[in-house]
Amino acid sequence: MNVDYAGQKPILEMKDIKKEFSGVYALSGITFDLYKGEIHCLCGENGAGKSTLMKVLSGAYRPSGGKICFEGKEYDTLTPALSKELGVNIVYQENDLVPSMSVTENIYVGNEASKKFGFIDYKKMRGETMAQMKDLGIELNPDTKIEDLSVADQQFVKILKALSVEPRILIMDEPTSMFNVEDAAKVLKLTRKITERGIAIIYISHFLNEVVQIADRVTIIRDGAVVNTYRNEHRDISISTITKDMVGRPVDTFYKKEKCRIGEVVLEVKDLQLTKDSPKVSFQVRQGEILGFSGMVGAGRTEIVRALTGADPKYGGHIYIRGREVQIKNPSDSIAQGFAHITEDRQKLGLMLGGSVLENTTIIGLRSKIKGWFVNIKKHPPLVEGIIRDLHVKTPSIWTEAIYLSGGNQQKVVLAKWLYADQEIYIFDEPTRGIDVNAKAEFYKQMSALTAQGKCIIMISSDMPELISMSDRVLVIRDGAVDGELSGEQINEHEIIKRALGVKKHE
Repeated sequence: MNVDYAGQKPILEMKDIKKEFSGVYALSGITFDLYKGEIHCLCGENGAGKSTLMKVLSGAYRPSGGKICFEGKEYDTLTPALSKELGVNIVYQENDLVPSMSVTENIYVGNEASKKFGFIDYKKMRGETMAQMKDLGIELNPDTKIEDLSVADQQFVKILKALSVEPRILIMDEPTSMFNVEDAAKVLKLTRKITERGIAIIYISHFLNEVVQIADRVTIIRDGAVVNTYRNEHRDISISTITKDMVGRPVDTFYKKEKCRIGEVVLEVKDLQLTKDSPKVSFQVRQGEILGFSGMVGAGRTEIVRALTGADPKYGGHIYIRGREVQIKNPSDSIAQGFAHITEDRQKLGLMLGGSVLENTTIIGLRSKIKGWFVNIKKHPPLVEGIIRDLHVKTPSIWTEAIYLSGGNQQKVVLAKWLYADQEIYIFDEPTRGIDVNAKAEFYKQMSALTAQGKCIIMISSDMPELISMSDRVLVIRDGAVDGELSGEQINEHEIIKRALGVKKHE
């Protein structure tokens, strides 16, 4: 819905908000407002101050200066309880669900409906969950455990959970970062439906094509300050305008893979089967090549590479590296055979959150670079400082624990770990999910550098421009099988989506 600002007062005003950490200003006087039923997109690079501003709004941080106004009533600071009481709720980028609990239980945890004598009314909660899902067009089984859902479906549960308390302001932090094109479109449609209830939305996203589609207004912040706010009534704001404001100079939105010589076959997979009844998967990857895996979420892309690297068991098949058959039964075997697996879920599968940047970077490759059984890791900072510097990891020091880094910088540390290990076959599963345009360019640059060194790459991506611009060939995965191979001019959005949806060639 288009918001009519004339004669309407903002539901929220954040005036001259400052936040200081040890003498350094993360926010240096931000003014931001929001109207009822509006989608106000907040854009900026990782570290620009978006998360800090939202933590001030949610009560997690006390501002160093400024005022927050809800419908004209001023507050110097908020607490988490007061923020929720005023109707602010957040759909977090990272997972905050309980894996062993069902969809319904997660939605109502801490806010359970009760019957007489205080007993939990599960039937009522389940019924309300079903009604909410039907209204929003979400198709999930309310009794399914979270651990049995895809990452994309878990995101839908987080949105349902946030709506269950009937918020007045909903903050959506990278809501489509784990979705393919089709499911991302569902989220955008769902977001519009939410505003029809009068709920105001602060929408944070690095997917600028979504921003220009959905925003009523866009505010860009850089280095803790507002650069510009644009009205977008006619959907006429350009991605290049936003990008330039974000980074302070014109930036190519996409990065083309640098040309390099495609050599001999490095990896060959023959008749890989995940289960007895699953289809057989065969493909090759050559030296210097990026092989893209496309397909809808749930098509089986991640499952194939997890079986390939021993993260999940496989039923059968053969794996050859430079013509020699290898046996891979677990991740240790795959690492020993030269695989690097940059996983989709960086926090759960890619990092030791309690470990330092140094420990995370050296955990795989250190043993091959030292002699003896005992390691004094404090002597090894020079081994990783160059990689951390080249990737522009924003961290107070290499001793900082990974949990204190932003999502984008955590992703860079995962990449640093595998660059330090110096493997031969790199698997990137959604490599740039939830990171900004500059960080994406850094990732693409590193991927190009790896292929220039003669490494080969399998890249799973739901980001269509990324897939098209970086892949030498694309395999379309559908229902766990390779549905087709695309190369050259065949690698285009229309062809990829058509095959991923199973549309016949003559249609």
